[in-house]
This record gives sequence, C-alpha cells and structure tokens, in this order.
Amino acid sequence: MGAGDEAERGLWLPDTAHRSDLVAFVDHVLRLDDAAVIRIRARSAGLLSVWVATGFDVLASRVVAGTVRPDDLSVGARELAQGLATMDTSSYVDPGYSMDSAWRGVLPPEAGFTHVDDVPAQVMLELAQRGAQLAKEHGSSSGPPVSLLDQEVVQVSSGDIVVGLPMRCVFALTAMGFLPQSPDSIDADEMIRVRVLPAWLRLDARFGSVYRRRGHPALVLR
Repeated sequence: MGAGDEAERGLWLPDTAHRSDLVAFVDHVLRLDDAAVIRIRARSAGLLSVWVATGFDVLASRVVAGTVRPDDLSVGARELAQGLATMDTSSYVDPGYSMDSAWRGVLPPEAGFTHVDDVPAQVMLELAQRGAQLAKEHGSSSGPPVSLLDQEVVQVSSGDIVVGLPMRCVFALTAMGFLPQSPDSIDADEMIRVRVLPAWLRLDARFGSVYRRRGHPALVLR
C-alpha cells in the first residue's frame, strides 16, 4: 500500500500502550478463530471500538485510542495481526483488505445501558474454571455442550430488572483475556459490571466488554 493509499484508508495508533492492547486483543481472537473478522469503528474523542463475534455467540469489544479510515472497517484478524507486527516507527498500520461484506449482524449502541449490578471478578473466574472442567468432561470435538453454554450461572437484579448471566458470556470473558487468568491477579474489590438494554446484555471487565443479544440466541449475529 502506497503513501497515497495510506491517506485514504488505514489505522493510526500513536499510543504505544494502546497498540499493545490491540495486539493482545487480536492475539486472543486468533486463538479462538484464525479466520475471524474484526470490525473497527471510530468513536468520539479519538477512540476506536474494536469488535469480534466470538464462537460463543457473544460479541467481544475493546476500546483503544486511535484513528481509522473509513470510520467503520472490517478486516481479517490475521491480516490485522501482520499489519501490527510489521508497522514501523510511524503510527500507521496497514489493516489488510476490506472484509466489510463478511461481517454479519448489528452492533449494540455505545450508550444508553442501564447498570443492574456488579459481580466480583473472582466469582467470574471461579465459574469459568468450573465451567471449563465441565466442558472437558462433557464436551465434544465441536466444543462445550449447548446446555452448558446456555446455563445461567449468576443472576443479578436491580428493582424489577432481573438478569441471568449465561456461561457463554463467562467463557467469552476468559477466552478473550478480559479477566486475569489467576485468582492471585484479581483484587477482592475488582468487579464485573452488568448492564442491559432491552435487546442486549453487557458485561464490562478490566480489559474489555462482552455483549450477548437478549432473546432468541440466533439473533446475536443478525
């Protein structure tokens, strides 16, 4: 891609720490699916939201500082990883070919979510470890059984709002590295924030957020 193309299309990540955050995000995506498509969208105040549809029918997202052109771009995870690995001292990253047609489904809105409650991160990690053991015992070559993924392992409430958190959201949090992998790395007061919209469940962790479409599970990618 030449200099003229760079001015029209690409990714600019001037902050070293945020570049590292995106590298970590892409690395976890590739561990789940080396053919995954990542969507990058511009937000306000020089921020980007980076999205992927995980294999758990859950969307995962992380926010990093930077600029993208066009302001909504879908690219292959492998190509983006290569661009991040080969970038020079400038802040420009070649994200690879556009794969906008490969992204299926809508994204949740950035704002408007209602805070329901917080769940200790240590509890989430314990649930993830227990679930991983059950998945190993009862899963198959295609992954954990759907009955385990759909099991509501925590219920939170606020007023007349009652929300069940399915195991698939817990698995997505840990698979994407949004939760520390060791109990020793989690403070007792670290929380996972649970928020909702009528159509979406959102869990905010230290390193990112996961979103699950509320209602029929097949709606998550439509």
